[in-house]
Amino acid sequence: MEGPLLDKSLKFAVRIVKLYQYLVNEKKESIISKQIIRSGTSIGANANEAAYGVSPADFISKMQIALKETAETEYWLRLLVLSGYIEQVYGDPIISDCLEIKRILIASLKTARSKK
Repeated sequence: MEGPLLDKSLKFAVRIVKLYQYLVNEKKESIISKQIIRSGTSIGANANEAAYGVSPADFISKMQIALKETAETEYWLRLLVLSGYIEQVYGDPIISDCLEIKRILIASLKTARSKK
């Protein structure tokens, strides 16, 4: 299954993996990096699971988890910028992508709930 959400969340996950590698290798940061790789890659994994949900309720549940993971990832990204681990010029675009995924998830959830 393909679609804008799955495509964007996969590309976002790749960026998160690269950010994780940068944080661990260059900044020697190991706490926040573990949090962000978990939440940032979970978004796409849950959206992918939702696409193959066995029922509308299953779809909504997985999309809601993806939304929660997006909110958590946004928090970690903002913390990394504010704490100086990544420069704002690099942090802003990935935060913007995170917010775009969040908007898509919210819209998808609204649509799914209205059909229920």
